[in-house]
Amino acid sequence: MTTTEAPDALAPAQLGPVRLRNRVIKAATYEGLSHKSLVTQDLVDFHVGYARGGVGMTTVAYCAVSREGRTDRHQIYWTDEAMPGLRVLTEAVHAQGAAIAAQIGHGGPVANPKGNGAPALSPSRHFHATTLSWAQEASLTDIRRVTEAHAQAARRAIDAGFDAVEIHLGHNYLASSFLSPRINHRTDAYGGSLPNRARFAREIMRAVHDAVGGRIAVIAKMNMDDGVPGGFWLDEAIPVAQWLEQDGTVDALEMTAGSSLLNPMYLFKGDAPLREFSAIMPQPIKLGVKAVGKRFLRSYPYRDAYLLQDARQIRAAVKLPMILLGGITDRAGMDLAMREGFEYVAMARALLREPDLINRLRDDATTPSLCIHCNKCMPTNFTGTRCVLVDRDTTRRETWGTPAGYVK
Repeated sequence: MTTTEAPDALAPAQLGPVRLRNRVIKAATYEGLSHKSLVTQDLVDFHVGYARGGVGMTTVAYCAVSREGRTDRHQIYWTDEAMPGLRVLTEAVHAQGAAIAAQIGHGGPVANPKGNGAPALSPSRHFHATTLSWAQEASLTDIRRVTEAHAQAARRAIDAGFDAVEIHLGHNYLASSFLSPRINHRTDAYGGSLPNRARFAREIMRAVHDAVGGRIAVIAKMNMDDGVPGGFWLDEAIPVAQWLEQDGTVDALEMTAGSSLLNPMYLFKGDAPLREFSAIMPQPIKLGVKAVGKRFLRSYPYRDAYLLQDARQIRAAVKLPMILLGGITDRAGMDLAMREGFEYVAMARALLREPDLINRLRDDATTPSLCIHCNKCMPTNFTGTRCVLVDRDTTRRETWGTPAGYVK
């Protein structure tokens, strides 16, 4: 794509059946603002802030497809009780002129078995150092059940008023862990060769596509690189992306990297906030973070558009619309993505720092981002995700656990 053909990132665009007011998507970042798996007023305010601030679409993370798929005991999953609050949330975002997506998936070996009251699932038995527990091998019955749960979640997303679903195929959550030869040691039809390891992800995408029936957009968020030796890597991500395109089950691809299970900082780049993580962890995990945290929370140099080099190889291999994630902080990064042939950009930390950044970029393209990539926002997802450099009021401590804290 030449420069003259590059679209304007801040002009309206089509994403599957959905018309967006611009090509900027607030990336899914777990908000830590749901409580008892219900929508709180704080969660509504969180996403309304980005909608009011100018994004084309904001993404609610993380809406588990089943109770045992949650990575936190307060995460939303698709119950009858959660639906009224989700409808209030989507209506509030729509009132600000933005679209809204629900990120859906199953935590797999990253799930919290103690909080969920159920064992975590994995393609093969796996020990999770953070929860100090074993994930059990998923049976064929589990695979079928979780696949159907994705379809049911997509149907409920439509009923709740969402404009899109983003299917989580990354970060070594369940579908991603099946893709990873580091984690998947199965010898059946879901293990071994790449076509076998990709089978589960493709079945999930087919089930969601069929359930949606073109009524809302379907996005797949997939790893390019697990960031660990022996993990899923770009040479396998390229054919999987091509298979998803051939299957005709997605409207756009968002490429990501890293492993919430084995190497979480690989996605974010920048400083690893070890002290802040240690401060919020319970014992004995707190001692573990202090003792070996540098091995688990590694620091990686930050640069703008840091996933572009790998993502452009996927871009060259498929014709599907693509969303560029990773280090998009200003108008220059957006324009670069458009020139490189990406149809949309996803932003996270820069918007946590400045929810109104898109409106200000529209007024002045030279507006710089104030995000310093300190990553101290990461530990806050246990207490309400936010930029620690900005003082923003929240009502969670005053109203959570009382009727005033929830929306109906």
